[in-house]
This record gives sequence, C-alpha cells and structure tokens, in this order.
Amino acid sequence: MRTIEWKDGVVVTIDQTKLPNELVFLKMEKCSDVSSAIENMKLRGAPLIGVAAAYGLALTAFHSKAKKREGLIREIEESAEILRKTRPTAVNLFWAINRVVKKAQETSGDAKAVAKAIIEEAQRMADEDVEVNRKIGEHGSKLIGDGDVVLTHCNAGSLATVDYGTALGVIRSAWNQGKQIKVIATETRPKLQGARLTAYELKRDGIPVTLITDSMVGYVMSKRLVNKVVVGADRIVRDAVINKIGTYNIAVLAHEHGIPFYVAAPTSTMDLSHTSDDAVIEERNPEEVTHLRSERIAPKGIQVINPAFDVTPMKYVSAIITETGVLSPENLKTLHGSSKG
Repeated sequence: MRTIEWKDGVVVTIDQTKLPNELVFLKMEKCSDVSSAIENMKLRGAPLIGVAAAYGLALTAFHSKAKKREGLIREIEESAEILRKTRPTAVNLFWAINRVVKKAQETSGDAKAVAKAIIEEAQRMADEDVEVNRKIGEHGSKLIGDGDVVLTHCNAGSLATVDYGTALGVIRSAWNQGKQIKVIATETRPKLQGARLTAYELKRDGIPVTLITDSMVGYVMSKRLVNKVVVGADRIVRDAVINKIGTYNIAVLAHEHGIPFYVAAPTSTMDLSHTSDDAVIEERNPEEVTHLRSERIAPKGIQVINPAFDVTPMKYVSAIITETGVLSPENLKTLHGSSKG
C-alpha cells in the first residue's frame, strides 16, 4: 500500500500522527493542506516530503483557474515558496520543488498543457521513488548476513517514502531473500517515530523487532547484541550525514564497538555542493520535549532545546547505500568532483 496517492485532484496520505493506534487517511485538496501536513509532521520522511511537495504543486495546477500559461506559472512559484518554508533540513523537499517548477517553466503551450505536465511529473516522481527504494534495498541487502541483528533509528520505512523504504527497504530485501534477521528499533524521542512507526511497520510485515529506548544503544552494543546499523538520511553533504537527532550518538557508539554503520538514501538526498557548515538544523516546538502527546511531563517554564536533526561526520560512516550502488565516503568526493566538472 502506498503512503501517498494522487486521486483526481485529491492527494491521499496516511496521517502518521495517529499511528499505531489508528489508520487514518488525510485528503488534501489544496497546496496549503500539503504544506500544513508537512509542517505538522502528519507526513514525514525526506523522500515522502519531496513527493508530497510535488503533489502540492500538482494540486495548485489542477485547481487553477488561470487561462494563460504565465498566470499558472506564477501560481506555481507562489505555492513553491509556501512549501519551501515548511521544513528547512531535508533536501528532497527543495529538490522536488525545483524539479516541478523547472518542468512547468520548460513546458510550452497554454495553462492546460502546463498543468498536465506538472501533474504527470509529480506522478512520475512518486513512481520513481518506489523503484529507487527497491534498488536501494537490493544493493543494501548484500551487506546484511543471515542471522544479523540490525539496529535502526527513527523511521526510514515505507511510511517515510512512497513505498518500501530506504533503511527498512534494506531490511525488507534481506528478509525477503530468506535471511533470518532481527531488528532493534530505537524509540526516537521526542516524536517516537521508532516506537510508533518503525515497530508498527516491522510487526505488520512479520519481521522480528525489539524496541529499546534511545539511551540503551550503548548497552546493547556493549553486549554484542547488534551486528549492523542501518539508518536513513535527510541530507547528505560532502563531509557528513544529516539525519534524525540521535543518529550521531549511534554512529559514535558503533565506531567505538566496531559495528558497521550504513546510511541508506536515494541520490536525491545528496547535496554535495555543500558541507555540514552550511546545514540548517530545524528547531522544533519545545512542547515536543515537555509533553508526551498532550500530557506535560516536565515542569512549567523549563528551558528546552529541540533540534530535529544532528550531523554525523563521514569518518563514522561505513558506506552509503543508494539506488546506484554502495558508495564509500571517498566516492562522494569523486562524485562532487565530477559534478563540478
């Protein structure tokens, strides 16, 4: 089942804030509905955010009353600006918006022709995401051995993508090949994506999963209860991987214990023209830390910092798994050099 779909001028997606207790579908009819869902994390995960943004622009195109090409393109550019302001860290958001805007600008004909091209481009991107994820899974499964216990952080599964997943795509592929693997999932405070979403996905698929708190990672590694780590990414720059807060801790612990640390992400997550010094780390609402759901768990007036992501230097990364194959951190330098040329 796809996490997001286009249905004749309506974008349907799973409201991830309701999981695992309820499976609720959001029906979004305007670009502003999509931007709100992204901002409030009703849908999340770098690849999914990108496709959702593309669909947001498709909604603008579908419902536009513009008669002239120029008028529609102006509406698309205005919607693009709204979407760009939702979440600053995941690069797929900006990659997808830029791709759709470019398609609109390059399409000749009247407003109707441009709208058709935008909708088709968004649907193409959704289909591509599924195929890309399956290729990531195929390449990454070669790094997973029969009997391995794989630790993963946050949710980089089908719920973070259009379907299948990146880090969980690697795990799914290994499992589907008959490898008897087990998964340890961190709860992922403060939004609990690991406890709510990753555990939900793996249990649904029949893949053995054990849930731990974030602070237990060092313990399970010291007891040799983990063989591999596979996580996703929200942005990969030349010198680092930017991913859900807590990823850096896990990478350092994996390095200390000699455990391979793999990152699974599509090439659309790569931002090799920048370094970690350029990264904007999203700071979210303090209530995510002081409250659990709607219940306060901290004293009133307490100071809070709540970065949504952290930065893991490449020296802690064993390999990056993409749809094109498994890359070493050194390969990124080569890719950057060739892109500059």
